[in-house]
This record gives sequence, structure tokens and C-alpha cells, in this order.
Amino acid sequence: MNLEEVKKFFSKDTYATQTTGIEILEAGGGKAKIQLKLDERHKNALGFVMGAVYFTMADFAFAVATNSDETNDFHSVTLSSTINMMNSAKSDTLYAESFPLKDGKGTCFYQIDIYEIIDSKKRPIAAAQTTGYKIAK
Repeated sequence: MNLEEVKKFFSKDTYATQTTGIEILEAGGGKAKIQLKLDERHKNALGFVMGAVYFTMADFAFAVATNSDETNDFHSVTLSSTINMMNSAKSDTLYAESFPLKDGKGTCFYQIDIYEIIDSKKRPIAAAQTTGYKIAK
């Protein structure tokens, strides 16, 4: 799938794309990059970005990375996921990049890095690891 086809397919994930506002920037080759422009709906009572926002970004980046290759004869769903928060966001835009660490016959294991850009450098916000289960299309 080209990028526009990927975006159309994942527009059905209304929680990530419409409710949260995540945008797909890149997809292909088992990898994905997404972005989220933060606003008040993403903040908790203390004024920080809610942890659920980071988790949604990680889960969606994993989904896009594992399910955007139409040559695969499977889809992947999250079997298990962990996330570690490292910093509070300082900017108004976050990015997540997902890439495989292992891609097996029945399962896959992905790293998802969530970061912001500060002074032209990536500043880590959170890191997630997701095990996916492959199901037939």
C-alpha cells in the first residue's frame, strides 16, 4: 500500500485518528512513523500529557508498521505491550517510530520510540515494546 492507501485503511481506527488526532507520516517495510499535535484534550488534571496518549501512540504506530504491507498474508494484533515513560512532553508535537526487533512466523516483537524535537534533537518521551500475534487475513 502506498501512504494514501495506508491512511485510508487506518482511518477506520477512529479512536487513534479522529478522537486522538494521530497522523501517519510514513509506513512501509515493517516500519511506521506517526505524529500527534497536542492540545488540551491530551492533558491530565495536573496539566501533563496523559500516559494513555503515549500508549495509544505506541499501539497505533505498531499497528501501522505491522499491517501496512499488503503482500503479507496476515494481520498482526497486540498480544502484549509494555511502556516506559522517560520525560514529560515540553513541545506541542510528538512523534512515534515503530520498527521490528524480531519478526517470526506466528509472533513479532517491535520497539516503539516516542519523542519530541527540541533544538533540532530527538528528546525521548517514552519507549514501548510490543509483542504481536499474527492472524490470517
